[in-house]
Amino acid sequence: MQKSKVLLTALAALNLVLVLANILLTVGNQSLQSEVSERQQLISQAIQLENLNQQVIAVLANMAVKSKDEQLKNLLASSGVGFAPSPEPAPSKSPEAAPSKK
Repeated sequence: MQKSKVLLTALAALNLVLVLANILLTVGNQSLQSEVSERQQLISQAIQLENLNQQVIAVLANMAVKSKDEQLKNLLASSGVGFAPSPEPAPSKSPEAAPSKK
């Protein structure tokens, strides 16, 4: 009888230790999940800002070329933005615009 009480007490103590370990691991896991969630949000925001950044750079490059603004071109070049002016599209000749010979 005494041996079974000691065994049951040891098993109860082991069960208590395992429950406490489970609680600690759960709390640790929740904090890690929170940290990962914050990082995920930062990455998502960075991707959105990168798209906006590319659009702003494209607009600035177009403005620099159209207005022939050397300061803006130099600023873009010093920031590592390389661009080549796009050629103006040649006006297309439509049959209506061509003079008719009669």
